[in-house]
Amino acid sequence: MNTPLLLNCDIGESFGAWTMGCDVEVMPYIDCANIACGFHASDPATMRKTVALALASDVRIGAHPAYPDLVGFGRRSMSCSPQEIEDLLLYQIGALEGICRAQGGRVQYVKPHGALYNDMMRDPKLLRAVVKAVAAYGGELRLMLMATRDNASALALADEFDVPLWFEAFADRAYDPTGHLVSRSLPGAVHRDSETVVGQALALARGESLVTSDGSLLQLQVDTLCVHGDNAGSIAAVKRIRQALKEPQTV
Repeated sequence: MNTPLLLNCDIGESFGAWTMGCDVEVMPYIDCANIACGFHASDPATMRKTVALALASDVRIGAHPAYPDLVGFGRRSMSCSPQEIEDLLLYQIGALEGICRAQGGRVQYVKPHGALYNDMMRDPKLLRAVVKAVAAYGGELRLMLMATRDNASALALADEFDVPLWFEAFADRAYDPTGHLVSRSLPGAVHRDSETVVGQALALARGESLVTSDGSLLQLQVDTLCVHGDNAGSIAAVKRIRQALKEPQTV
């Protein structure tokens, strides 16, 4: 690897008295924190605490906006117009930015969450709305989006709006032949075995091909790797991935 992959994690997803994830434990091992902005998870107090935790660990802060679907954790598609998508993103980015500024930090990138993330990768109108919102907000924000078999159209759109991109892959998710994630509703969509997760992470870091859901090979060009830290097993996997990426003999 000439350029080490950045590790990113969806984080700050607790809500009120309900706790989600192991934010304190995972933060020291990641480079980028995708912080929920209140629409699929989180609340002002959780956002403040998560921002403080990220700043203390010198971790980049990203907005993790979603459809307004707190009950469904943002994993259900919603019928939103492109203008509504722009409005939803600007609202959520601005909320997190305010909390960041109060603590001496700033939002550095945007990574949409859940169903919105998947929908924008399949609907060019929604992706354009997301890119427009990021461009309109300004501040040299990057957009994190899914690396697929062919990133040409996303690159052209980002170039049109002068929005820099980070292409993302997942260590613990199965891929279909086009490079999209296999739906969580299907068996085998999420890798549970830590050896499989670490192995896929290293394959992505080395630029090696992955085996897709139909058995074909898929090669992805990525800048950042999403890892999850919502239980003790996943924390252990994140630690192993971080250590493995530091060891020259493994890459």
